[in-house]
Amino acid sequence: MDVHDVKSELLAGLTAALSLVPEVVGFALVAHVNPLTGLYAAFIICLVAAIWGGRPGMISGAAGSMAVVSAGLVVQHGVQYLFATIVLTGILQMAFAWFRLGKLIRMVPHAVMLGFVNGLAIVIASAQVQHFYVRAADGRRGLMAPGKLLVMLGLIALTIAVTVLLPKVTKAFPSALAGILAVSGLAFALGIKTRTVGDLASIHGTLPHFHLPEVPYTLETLRIIVPYALILATIGLVETLLTLNLIDEMTDTRGRPNRESMAQGVGNFVGALFGGMGGCAMIGQSMINLNAGGRRRLSGIAAGGFLLSFILVGSRLIERIPLAALVGVMFVVAAETFNWKSLRGMARVPKHDTLVMLTVTVVTVFTNLAVAVVAGIVIAALVFAWDHAQQLEVQIVAVPGRTTYRLRGSLFFASAAQFTRFFHPKNDPAEVYLEFDEARIMDSSALEAIEALTERYRAQGKLLHLRGLSEHCDKLLRRKDGRVSLLAVEDYETV
Repeated sequence: MDVHDVKSELLAGLTAALSLVPEVVGFALVAHVNPLTGLYAAFIICLVAAIWGGRPGMISGAAGSMAVVSAGLVVQHGVQYLFATIVLTGILQMAFAWFRLGKLIRMVPHAVMLGFVNGLAIVIASAQVQHFYVRAADGRRGLMAPGKLLVMLGLIALTIAVTVLLPKVTKAFPSALAGILAVSGLAFALGIKTRTVGDLASIHGTLPHFHLPEVPYTLETLRIIVPYALILATIGLVETLLTLNLIDEMTDTRGRPNRESMAQGVGNFVGALFGGMGGCAMIGQSMINLNAGGRRRLSGIAAGGFLLSFILVGSRLIERIPLAALVGVMFVVAAETFNWKSLRGMARVPKHDTLVMLTVTVVTVFTNLAVAVVAGIVIAALVFAWDHAQQLEVQIVAVPGRTTYRLRGSLFFASAAQFTRFFHPKNDPAEVYLEFDEARIMDSSALEAIEALTERYRAQGKLLHLRGLSEHCDKLLRRKDGRVSLLAVEDYETV
């Protein structure tokens, strides 16, 4: 890696770290924990994932999707139970990687990926709206004063303009970082009064200290934390692996899902022992890092290192950065993350793909990513099953004394009922042949359907012969309760 690459990686890491600060502080407040709890988690998870993870260039940190789930636990039982839960979350994620289940991400359809990307883009953009509100003396939140709002909107517009237009002139410097520096410098030089990072919370702190969660180590504690840990582990892995898939597509490279899952688990486990909340890959910051030129592990390591330096020595400077600069960058990220082609192509893709994409998008916005992805996969699987069930066909060849049924397609739970309707035992001759040369038996429902059909023919005093079976299908039938004779299975090699 030459000097230019090192410079690009370091600047990309700095840009990602700056964008992490307000996001992580906001997520910590959502989870009802100290902002430093979020910053510590972001620093540790970002560093661990960058060093040992399976996707160079991806940025991890304390995530909003996990913060929302954590809030209920903290309110009911306290922050120490959150730490215990995140320790267990890390263990579950490491177990997921140990059993090499990362390949399951291949089962996520493209329509679900589009819904995931679009949903998170909307979430990123909508999360910035909260910065236009302030809390009054009576505790109520309301929109900031018109004058201050106009100033903030102007600074946001300037940040967006610099971030979008600079790459058209030069790509030697990260445009997002240029936007942040330009707006910050303008605000400092002109003495513009606007909301800053410090208005959210102080980010000054010391190095995190190791401590075990201060909870009773009893079955009752386990009963409390296990449900939350399962949900958090699932959300974290789903968001991480889908972000990994997205970056793979953008960079035309291939990450390692199991290694990344293990790193995320280790990061959460270690982070909780040092006072951090839960985290995972962050699509917004990952996009910022990639757009700024971060492609290697160095950018993630730099982001974690800069974040720690902000906490230890640079808090006063970082707290003076206008929120408008960071909000503007995140608006650009949201716009670039959203897959606009998916909207233009809705008329050209199958309707069920559009339904899946819209469902995942909406559910991501209003619930959480894990529920959205599961819903999308279930809908896609049902549609796939329905389409394949409709493709089952039969050709009937009748000659004196014998009828042959030539089956085409897949015989499984969704097509079993249609398969049964093809046959008429009362009207068929004594010898009936069912050929599977162009068909495949897929599951136990298919076996049950064949067995029930055989019984129908036996009840009429007729014999059903199966032939043309693949070796796999033949073995399935022979294993069926050991009742091979009942099925009258012919050798699959005979004609």
